[in-house]
Amino acid sequence: MFTLNAILLNTGTNIIIGVVIFILLWLLFYFVPIGLWFTALLSGVRINLLQLVLMRWRKVPPKVIVNSMITATKAGLQLTRDQLEAHYLAGGRVNSVVKALISADKANIHLDFKSAAAIDLAGRDVFEAVQMSVSPKVITTPAIAAVAKDGIQLIVTARVTVRANIKQLVGGAGEETIIARVGEGIVTAIGSAINHKAVLENPDVISKTVLSRGLDAGTAFEILSIDIADIDVGKNIGAQLQMDQAQADKNIAQAKAEERRAMAVALEQEMKAKAQEARAKVIEAEAQIPMAISEAFRMGNLGIMDYYRMQNIKADTDMRENIVKPTQDNKKD
Repeated sequence: MFTLNAILLNTGTNIIIGVVIFILLWLLFYFVPIGLWFTALLSGVRINLLQLVLMRWRKVPPKVIVNSMITATKAGLQLTRDQLEAHYLAGGRVNSVVKALISADKANIHLDFKSAAAIDLAGRDVFEAVQMSVSPKVITTPAIAAVAKDGIQLIVTARVTVRANIKQLVGGAGEETIIARVGEGIVTAIGSAINHKAVLENPDVISKTVLSRGLDAGTAFEILSIDIADIDVGKNIGAQLQMDQAQADKNIAQAKAEERRAMAVALEQEMKAKAQEARAKVIEAEAQIPMAISEAFRMGNLGIMDYYRMQNIKADTDMRENIVKPTQDNKKD
């Protein structure tokens, strides 16, 4: 029994010792990447093993730095560990910079590590930029609408062939600026044409006009060519504007006429009110006539015969008015 317990105890102790040794070996090979150091040594890259250990403490992956140095050395480039490590700590993409330097060297494009690192830290893909310098990129603009002098709208789609300008990648404008400037140039070129037929007959006029404006100034690209891919005839903007103007003039005239009619109606209402007021005064005055006649009789200023003569004159006047009135009505009919 005692022997069995001793054997189990020794077995457990050996397992613990084995686990501890495994952990220690893992930590040793993690902080001291001997295999990586040996690979670099066989590839012709001279690097101190202590520096690989210190990279771990500086939170720099030794594999990224060493592999980049091996790639650069095999391509004939001389890059130091400090350069690559400093660029990594600054937030750069070491692999992209190294590939860009190799591509630039093979394409006989002058690009040093400092410039490549600055381009990468500026947020641009330096490797893609070098590839674009070797193989130009085609940018297709959206449909751009412009109006010629005869009022006809033309809808143009252009293809802009650009090449990356390495010297302007830091601080230079991007593709959006190129598209905007090309669109502005197309609108200017079409707007300067006498009629739309001239543009349809010679679409290269647009390309020549746009290229002569130096649209790539201050951008990260160099414009190689501008090709008109498609031209469509749109609306008759001139006629539409004239129709809109005529409609606007009509609305203004109608508004003024309505204003004059409203003023005439108001004036008519005012005259009617005045006429009614005058009529009321006449009625009031006529109502005072019997009182005046009575007063004249009382005062002796009017005799009975005078009153009868006045009534006869009034009756005679009414008769004549009744005789003339039907004649006037017949003339109107």
